[in-house]
Amino acid sequence: MEDAQESGGCLEQNQKYCVERPIYNQEILQGQLHKRERTPQSLRQKIEHSCRCSSKKAKSHLYSFLPILKWLPRYPVKEYLLGDIISGISTGVMQLPQGLAYALLAAVPPVFGLYSSFYPVFLYTFFGTSKHISIGTFAVISMMVGGVAVRQVPDEVISVGYNSTNTTDASDYYSLRDDKRVQVAVTLAFLSGIIQLCLGFLRFGFVAIYLTEPLVRGFTTAAAVHVFTSQLKYLLGVKTSRYSGPLSVVYSLAAVFSKITTTNIAALIVGLTCIVLLLIGKEINLRFKKKLPVPIPMEIIVVIIGTGVSAGMNLTESYGVDVVGKIPQGLSAPAVPEIQLIPAIFIDAVAIAIVGFSMAVSMAKIFALKHGYTIDGNQELIALGICNSVGSFFQSFPITCSMSRSLVQESTGGKTQIAGALSSVMVLLVIVAIGYLFEPLPQTVLAAIVMVNLKGMFKQFGDVAHFWRTSKIELAIWVVAFVASLFLGLDYGLLTAVAFAMITVIYRTQRPQYRILGQIPDTDIYCDVEEYEEVKEYPGIKIFQANTSLYFANSESYTSALKKKTGVDPCAILAARKKAQKKHAREVKKANKTNDVEASVKHEIANDGLPVNGKFAYVDAGVQDGSPDELEHFVEPKTNIHSLILDFTPVNFVDSVGAKTLKSVIKEYKEVGVCVCIASCSGPVMNELTRLNFFDNTVTRELLFHSIHDAVLACQVKDRSASQTLYLLENNTTHFKQKLCCPHV
Repeated sequence: MEDAQESGGCLEQNQKYCVERPIYNQEILQGQLHKRERTPQSLRQKIEHSCRCSSKKAKSHLYSFLPILKWLPRYPVKEYLLGDIISGISTGVMQLPQGLAYALLAAVPPVFGLYSSFYPVFLYTFFGTSKHISIGTFAVISMMVGGVAVRQVPDEVISVGYNSTNTTDASDYYSLRDDKRVQVAVTLAFLSGIIQLCLGFLRFGFVAIYLTEPLVRGFTTAAAVHVFTSQLKYLLGVKTSRYSGPLSVVYSLAAVFSKITTTNIAALIVGLTCIVLLLIGKEINLRFKKKLPVPIPMEIIVVIIGTGVSAGMNLTESYGVDVVGKIPQGLSAPAVPEIQLIPAIFIDAVAIAIVGFSMAVSMAKIFALKHGYTIDGNQELIALGICNSVGSFFQSFPITCSMSRSLVQESTGGKTQIAGALSSVMVLLVIVAIGYLFEPLPQTVLAAIVMVNLKGMFKQFGDVAHFWRTSKIELAIWVVAFVASLFLGLDYGLLTAVAFAMITVIYRTQRPQYRILGQIPDTDIYCDVEEYEEVKEYPGIKIFQANTSLYFANSESYTSALKKKTGVDPCAILAARKKAQKKHAREVKKANKTNDVEASVKHEIANDGLPVNGKFAYVDAGVQDGSPDELEHFVEPKTNIHSLILDFTPVNFVDSVGAKTLKSVIKEYKEVGVCVCIASCSGPVMNELTRLNFFDNTVTRELLFHSIHDAVLACQVKDRSASQTLYLLENNTTHFKQKLCCPHV
């Protein structure tokens, strides 16, 4: 067996292939191939085909829209149910305190965090394709919602357009303010859901790719700073206004530090104690993850302890600690969102829709890859759209996937969406039956939960060192996303980051790497001559490669790099020729002036048909007139390159400007005796060149070759043929001149 393995290894190392075939250019290759006949469909036929319905197609669409119909009938109860129950309970226990806490971030009363942790989560069970992500409230999205709500309904003034009521009662004022902010958050959920639905039905799931990983991580790190800053006032127990928009972080910090002397010591002690307990619990869960059957639910433990201490010691009355307050029992009646708010919050809704989808689909892909199943990005958009839009009628604010809860749901044995459904049922029980028990819960406890859950996001500051080592451009994207989101606000910061990411793409296409390729001896493999010592260039042949497409933005830099790398500038050579010709003409003219008499005699003798100095007069006259052939023989700046090959392997597309540039390059180099060929041009690029009328009598498909090696061999054959022809021409010319000089021969 070992001998067989050794022989197999030797075979792998010594494997060779040998192919004998003609040198193929595109003209020859297309002549030998037969294209498949395709009948083009008209727009009407395409519409008819897409609208045609069969039972199989209807069933497929139904299963795609409602994935639960596909997996639930096949649900293996004995294998999956216990794991889903344990996972659902663990996630639900975590969902309760986070729902209450993230409602504060969204600038709405805590009970609306519970609503957002029930309706969307339950709906995702029917429409979602991921088996492991936990849908619900999330810090970044809640922070974005809170920023919009505060901007539309500030602490000081109730926005224009609302029916305001003059009242001196502070509690009534805050109640009215909270109602208005709830309307903003609910309308935001409705609009972002509609946007996600539209993108999903239009198959626009690919939009998430424009939010690159460095951009998302920089953005979420800035959002973590925003969230942490917003929770300081709850941790310290101080009363400050909430800010939104550019420099809101600076204003919030300034407001907190300006009132630092009014810190509520009791609230601070309770909050810091909860932070310590939560950090200890998370460290225990991390270190003993393999030994613990389920993670210790420290968040719900802290909530229960905090509620008990607050109720037992009457922290509100005795020490002035702010608490959650009234939690209505039961579900609220459905209501239509405030449609008139849509124009004012549309841009924010787009940002929330895209960020929410990006968070969800990135986590879903991670779990799908780990557990060996696939997700549908477009269906995920539809699922999130339904969760947000339908949930908005029941007073839930925008939601997405929670990273921390998803990790808990997966690590505790969750197998399907049943785990998420069970976690939502736990939240429902709290809303319907025991929600009032959490009314004494101090807000500083919720602030502690939020702050500790930001630990993972703050670790993303380590990305700076990572991207510094791997990619400076990705580091720039991260830094711009972080700084812009931190100081301009999450909405404008996200737009700025996306715009900058687009600029980096343009920058990369305009500043590609240009290389001269050479052959690895005795192979058809071509590599960078500057990178490998073994790689050698063919005499007289330059192979040029640019790792980018050729279009209007980089066509000029492509041409400049081509001239610089090859060392052949046709314009400079032609200019030198013209200059040399003019100089030679001046010298001939000067010589003519000093030899007028001799020239006159030569002219007379030439008229009699007699040779002058062994040559006929018209031969010298031709030289004096400056015939191009003779002048080139004397003054042409010669180049030792006869062929130039453009490697089009990295080229994905060519536009009209790129085609014109390419055609100009071929013609310019042809004027100085350099033949330009194109190698490894893909089919789509070939079709684009054909549509752009690139090929004509001067530029034919014979200049395009299947591979670099084909082009090199063709150039060598052509150069040998040209050399032989030149040799024959030179001999014939010499023989002809000898006859002229010696008529008797």
